[in-house]
Amino acid sequence: MDSGNLAWLITASALVLLMTPGVAFFYGGLVKAKSVVSMMMMSFGSMGLIGVLWIIYGFNMSAVPEGNVWAFAGNPFSDLGLGSLSSDDLVGALFSATFAIITVALISGAIADRAKFGAWMIFAGIWATVVYFPVAAWVWGGGWILNLGTSLGFTAEVIDYAGGTAVHINAGAAALALALVLGKRIGFQKGIQKPHNVPLVLLGASLLWFGWFGFNGGAEGLGALGTEDSVVGLIVINTLGATAAAIIGWLIVEKLKDGKATSVGAASGAVSGLVAITPACANLTPGWALLLGVVTGAVCALAIELKWKLGYDDSLDVVGIHLVGGLIGTVYLGFFATETGLFLGGGWEQLIVQVIAAVGVLVYSFVVAFIIGFAIQKTIGFRVKNEDELAGVDTSVHGEEGYLIDERV
Repeated sequence: MDSGNLAWLITASALVLLMTPGVAFFYGGLVKAKSVVSMMMMSFGSMGLIGVLWIIYGFNMSAVPEGNVWAFAGNPFSDLGLGSLSSDDLVGALFSATFAIITVALISGAIADRAKFGAWMIFAGIWATVVYFPVAAWVWGGGWILNLGTSLGFTAEVIDYAGGTAVHINAGAAALALALVLGKRIGFQKGIQKPHNVPLVLLGASLLWFGWFGFNGGAEGLGALGTEDSVVGLIVINTLGATAAAIIGWLIVEKLKDGKATSVGAASGAVSGLVAITPACANLTPGWALLLGVVTGAVCALAIELKWKLGYDDSLDVVGIHLVGGLIGTVYLGFFATETGLFLGGGWEQLIVQVIAAVGVLVYSFVVAFIIGFAIQKTIGFRVKNEDELAGVDTSVHGEEGYLIDERV
């Protein structure tokens, strides 16, 4: 890898790492004031734990043995601590580590205001080991999803450029499982749980959008950057366009449904667009990316209402934004992927492999996350006591307050 590509990839890695504090701000602003420290700590806890596990064995698991596409994952003990990798390969390991970190952090939004930090860290470590690391191998590391089309005798292969399945569907399905395991917050009803700090929400969304150019564009540093085969321009303009269009789609639905277009809606719409374009950024023309964005923003604005109708407490709409947005972006490629999409010169093959990949990751992540979460809840307990939830998770779990106002000053 030449110095230009290395610099590109290191910069992209820094951008993606910044996205996890972006998640912390986004989620932190959405919760109650007495839960903001707890909410943000779950993201920072993920940065610490998953960063360590990735270096010890996670990276080793993220690629299956060559020629064995049906392997569950790579050998975690093949290079403990990454002592055998070249300098260039270590940069690649850095970039992929940031994806593992943010995927785990995303899950935490579904259990805001009511989760124990220690239980969350145990869940995060186990889930990353048995779900994220293997799924990364399936999608990008030579596994069954990457080779699904060939296995079925198709000419089309699964398209997931930056993580519609491995990141967003994966995290969204796990979030739904944990929301069901932990149950509803005290006083769970529409209109009661309001964001305590809207500027924090907008700051978090802005950091996410900023970092997402590294998230989607970073992989170009591994190969084609600076050549006529480079699609980095397409990737970054789609990352802008789909996100911008999703804001419009969300706000239109919000205005029609509730009579007002809100800043939190704009931030949520932006995130939904970023989610949807993640798998599709390199395989859509900009016009089709705009359509994807506006559709995703509108659908996700409606999807977040499902928790009130179905009765699951997905506190910060991880399911409605990441699971639904990830599914839309992944399946949309089956219709509109350049040359291979059903409506753009291809047949049914692209759609079939996209749906199989999406459903496969969804089911696996949901089932395993539910089992892990249920086991933790029944042993050490995952949810805080009711009195601690009412008093505030920040003080009961961390002994801190997000805002300390001394009236004597």
